[in-house]
Amino acid sequence: MASATANYPPLNSRKLLRRRAVLNRLFALTYACAILALFYHHVKTLLRPATAANAVAALLLLLADAVLSFMWITVQSFRLYPTHNEEFPENLEKVVGGTGGFPALDVFICTSDPYKEPPMGVVNTALSVMAYEYPAEKLSVYISDDSGSELTLFTFMEAARFAGHWLPFCRERNLMERSPEAYFASSYRGGTEIDKIKMMYENMKVRVKHVVERGKVGEECIIGDRERRAFGKWTDEFTSQNHPAVIEILLDNSRDRDITGNAMPNLVYLSREKSKNVPHHFKAGALNALLRVSAVMTNAPIILTLDCDMCSNDPETPRRALCYLANPSTDQSQLGYVQFPQRFQGINEGDIYCGDFKRLFQINPTGMKNGPNYLGTECFFRRRSLFGAPLAIVPLEIPELSPEHCPKGLIQSERTLAWTQKVAGCNYERNTNWGHKYGSLVEDFYTGLKLQCKGWRSAFCHLERPAFLGDAPICLIDVLTQSKRWAIGLLEVAFSKFSPITFGVQSMGLLMGLSYAHHAFWPMWSVPITIYAFLPQIALINGLSICPKVSDPCFLIYIFLFLGAYTQDLADFVLRMCLIRGVTCHVFGTIEYTLKSLGIAVQGFNVTSKVLDDEQSKKYEQGAFELGADGFIINGLKARAISPMFVALGAAAIINLVSLVQGLIVVVVRRSNGENVEGLVLQILLAGFGVVNGWPIYEAMFIKSDKGRMPTKVTLVSAFVVSLLYTAVSLA
Repeated sequence: MASATANYPPLNSRKLLRRRAVLNRLFALTYACAILALFYHHVKTLLRPATAANAVAALLLLLADAVLSFMWITVQSFRLYPTHNEEFPENLEKVVGGTGGFPALDVFICTSDPYKEPPMGVVNTALSVMAYEYPAEKLSVYISDDSGSELTLFTFMEAARFAGHWLPFCRERNLMERSPEAYFASSYRGGTEIDKIKMMYENMKVRVKHVVERGKVGEECIIGDRERRAFGKWTDEFTSQNHPAVIEILLDNSRDRDITGNAMPNLVYLSREKSKNVPHHFKAGALNALLRVSAVMTNAPIILTLDCDMCSNDPETPRRALCYLANPSTDQSQLGYVQFPQRFQGINEGDIYCGDFKRLFQINPTGMKNGPNYLGTECFFRRRSLFGAPLAIVPLEIPELSPEHCPKGLIQSERTLAWTQKVAGCNYERNTNWGHKYGSLVEDFYTGLKLQCKGWRSAFCHLERPAFLGDAPICLIDVLTQSKRWAIGLLEVAFSKFSPITFGVQSMGLLMGLSYAHHAFWPMWSVPITIYAFLPQIALINGLSICPKVSDPCFLIYIFLFLGAYTQDLADFVLRMCLIRGVTCHVFGTIEYTLKSLGIAVQGFNVTSKVLDDEQSKKYEQGAFELGADGFIINGLKARAISPMFVALGAAAIINLVSLVQGLIVVVVRRSNGENVEGLVLQILLAGFGVVNGWPIYEAMFIKSDKGRMPTKVTLVSAFVVSLLYTAVSLA
């Protein structure tokens, strides 16, 4: 229904897709009956096992199917109430009283490593939002540099000067793509003025590249006292993990003007204080520091959070968000945030690594009853939502941090700067509510869960033209490393006191609790995938039947359950990557989470590289899997290492191939002897399915000769692991 009042035209509408909902519910009922029949078969098998080996196999298959059933139940929470939202931005100015009625907007952009996240990429993100169709005097952009790098600060000083030319250029031509890199790559047609500004941009890139390659800002780059004072903070004692807070106001909209005389948005660089003696958190800590610093400086009631590579693709995006956040209807008092889906550029035609995450970022959010979870970026928050429940009054240490506080004076006044230094300090959070805001490596998921448990709702704004475009990893090891980090963080939430299956259901209701549980227990896919990737195949190699015979009615149940799940998800994601993640990053993420829970030190937070390697890019565009050595950027240099995740992947591929060949041989031999082989058919089908999906792995092992091939020692170790498994089962 449309959200409108008697005096205002509607700004948005929310419609239940009834036909889809009915079909989903009917299919869910049918599928549930098949699951019950499958468990009846498992119980019968466990009660009367043929051998001890059959009993163990039946128990493991029961575990696998129990996890699959749990994940299937949780995913139904997205399919029972599918909805479609629509915005009416043409009515916005009538409702708020023109652009003068727009609320102030603070934009938070986080970066943490100038070598993995190139500063020019972050600059393009910042410039694209600085050029929004939004009153400049109400727009502030904050850059959080968690590495405390002078390279990033230098790049943004250059960008601040370039912005004086770029912003009016975008306005005059009414550009849609307001990231310089995207504009010159796709829409560039030439012309005197266009060539001039392109030359300015290219010159800026050259200066930044020179500084990044040197690893420091030289004297020749310092053109005034302001720069000298700023870069003078980088002393020999200054490191990325031990340094004072650095806050530089690069643009002040009360003072700075572009070349046409119009005000420019505020642009503020922040690197929060860090100390080797004080524990610090990564992105969540950076966002909390931004929240406090921005509160003292501008305290806008609306906040947009962005990853460093998520450029704006539509200058009207804030108006779309205001269609929800500025809606005068009474039910908006509980609306905490508006989430846009993550969309990616540069995805190859087949999306071989499933980098688009359509189910996670585009499909699931439309079915969440109280609105989508926070995805970590591309989200417009009501600042008030970050300070407690909708009607709660949260005590704060100083009134300047209150969401109702109205900053007075200039953002560069001595009093304001003194406060920002204090609230950006690493000791500020001790013995305050701020110190309790961390709980997981996936701080975005944790934040959304806590907000909705407190009573806040959200809205999903999914447009045909992506509001933002980011970069997806194009190297398999980056994909798996990123997913492993997510797996650890999700398990931290899943087994915490704020678990969605307990605390979430109690606070938000059954459907929303199950929605969050589906994401939180996402790494548990590793259990059934790993079991089905190895157990039936090992049994098949040894000629042991552990699955229903073809003549058994349960055989048809297995086929129906598989095809039903596969067909329903076929348009949503590439099944191959689901299987690859299941035996690699999800397994290792679960192991690391377990070790961490036991107090055993494990690897820390890893930033996914945004650096584009030309050779890797070419292979990715061709749809070729990259299964070579891992690539890491360390202090600007590329290092190589071997990932144990590839060993598990190689072992799964080898055992499926060997079991398929061995199984076919066993079938031929037994049939020639007049023996019944019905019990092996399902296992052969499973092995064949694994072989078909494992083709890129075999190609990397045995066919490729370039850098994308599987390292020989990984192949040998994988084969050794398979031989150990075979020997262990044979002896048992």
